[in-house]
Amino acid sequence: MSRSRLVPGAEVVAVPGRGLAVRTPAGEFFTVRTGDVDEDALLSLLTGETTAPEDEGMERVIRAFEEAGYLAEGPSRPQWPAARQDVRILGDPVLTEPLAVQLAALGARPRTTPAVTGSGSSPVGIEDLLAGHPSAVVWCLDGPVPDGLWDAADRLPEHGVAWLRCHREGWQAYVEPVAAAPGDVTSAHVRSRRLAATPAHRELAAYWSGPRTSGAPVRVAGPAATLLAALLADDLGRWATGASGPAGFPVRRRLRRVDLRTLTVTEHPVLPVPDVAPIPKKDG
Repeated sequence: MSRSRLVPGAEVVAVPGRGLAVRTPAGEFFTVRTGDVDEDALLSLLTGETTAPEDEGMERVIRAFEEAGYLAEGPSRPQWPAARQDVRILGDPVLTEPLAVQLAALGARPRTTPAVTGSGSSPVGIEDLLAGHPSAVVWCLDGPVPDGLWDAADRLPEHGVAWLRCHREGWQAYVEPVAAAPGDVTSAHVRSRRLAATPAHRELAAYWSGPRTSGAPVRVAGPAATLLAALLADDLGRWATGASGPAGFPVRRRLRRVDLRTLTVTEHPVLPVPDVAPIPKKDG
């Protein structure tokens, strides 16, 4: 079977009476102006059945596809590098179990920690998090993040370990950006940004600190857990392989909010919070 030269999501369709059109990965249609180029020969090139343009006109059209980003130069997704395969997963099984399955399918080597690191657990020290020398740590909570739980984990990028996390607040779940180097967005940064962005900052801070009174518990259904796992696995895979993301906010600067009732995902840009300079002391 021949391998298509078109990138995944790009397709060429013959429009009756109008020639060829390309459907982009974003779902838009553009007319392909082929001039005197043989359309069947062009399609043969784009599907990989032939490998070399036959004339200058064909080279021009192929070059236009390449410059527009519709031609693949190699595998659609780089393989997960061996040096970054060891991924430690902590948290609640409803989220960690589907995540482990997806990471393994992508080529990682996930190692799941028992649920003692789930919702309502005590903080874990940096030495415990670095045990076994993981290349990345992912922590998933089926509930809000208790105060101080992720303080030590926020230091993982300082030790060369990627840090990714998600948590649930009622029917909303939050997938935070990958932190892979000093200066990246940590969980503390996300909390500060969220408090600064809402007029209900006192209420939100009280909600995080607890206690909270609730009715029937929210149950994360299979499709919602699978979606959260897919978002996390995709982000971590892009970090591990260096794959570029689709148009939008960069993976390391993107906070995603998932409505667990409708499976709607919204993206929000998030930046690190600069260190606050100390107030100078007055003389005298």
